[in-house]
Order: sequence, then structure tokens, then C-alpha cells
Amino acid sequence: MSLRYGLLGLLAEGPASGYDLTRRFEEVLGPVWPAGHPQIYAELARLSAAGLIEVDSEGPRRRKAYRITEAGLAEVRRWLATSRVDHTMRFEPLLRSLFLWLMEPDDVARHLESEAEYYSGMAALYRSFTEAKDRGDFGYAPPVQAMRISLEAGVRLYGALADWARWAAERSETVWSEAAPPSEGGGPTP
Repeated sequence: MSLRYGLLGLLAEGPASGYDLTRRFEEVLGPVWPAGHPQIYAELARLSAAGLIEVDSEGPRRRKAYRITEAGLAEVRRWLATSRVDHTMRFEPLLRSLFLWLMEPDDVARHLESEAEYYSGMAALYRSFTEAKDRGDFGYAPPVQAMRISLEAGVRLYGALADWARWAAERSETVWSEAAPPSEGGGPTP
């Protein structure tokens, strides 16, 4: 997914400033798709130059609120309907898990416990958001329901990752207790 389409989708909900969009990105997508102020403001400038958004209003300290144009709405709809989904992920915890054998057993246990706690906490956070949506705290409009679907993915993904970290911790207790430590620089001991 491109930041461009994320911003267009958020602006399809209604006008927003760069600050508001940064906050929305953090609230809705958080660690799944992080985007900081500099990235967002640079992309807003590109979207504006391309005619996909325009300034809706200007407030104090030259704060601009943007709105999506018809061309922008057509572009985000085209992306949703016809663009191929990019399923690639760069997931550092998975990369790190490949090299757990280089750690001391106690460090592995602490690391995996910390991972399980983090993922459980994130699942709980997303669950609290879904419960608010299910209660109707934000209404039942299609954008709210689409957000609910996305939040459920967060609940399930983080829950599965918490389960994985707990499973890995249990497995590593057995594996590390039966294996000799790796030789320095030479890879695992056969």
C-alpha cells in the first residue's frame, strides 16, 4: 500500500489537516502502517500538485485542511478495484526469530515473553476499538464499518502473534536446554 492511497482514503471521509491525518494514521493503522509528519506533508504536496486533493480551508498559523477532489476519489476507487494487492511484508520480529539461536537461553525467554506481552497488549487495544465500534459509539456508516473490519484484522493478527510468541517460548525452553551453545562465528554446533 502506498501512503498516497491511505491519505486519499482518509480524505474521502472528510477534510483534514496534515496534523489530523497523522493522528488518524496513528489511530487507525498504528504500527501496521506508520507514517510521520514529514512523510505525510510531502505526500500531501504531491497529491495537491497532481490535482487529487485541494485546500479546503486555512486556519491559524497557515494550517491547511485538505479535501479530496473527484479525480482523487476516482483514483482511490481505481486502486481499490483494479490494482494488484501487494502482500509483501517486512516483519522484523520474524527476521529476529531466525537468529534466536545466537542468544543465551535466558535472553531468548525474556525476549519471547516481552513479545507475547506486546502482542497481547496490542490485541487488547484493537479489541477495545472494535467494542466501541460494535456499540455504535461512532455510528454505523460504511466508513465506520470498514474501519471495524480493519480493526478486527488487527485483533486477530496481534492475537495470533501473541500465541506464536508463547509457542516459541515453550519450544525454545526444550530446544535450548537440549542443544549445545553455538560455536563462535561458526554457526550452530552439529
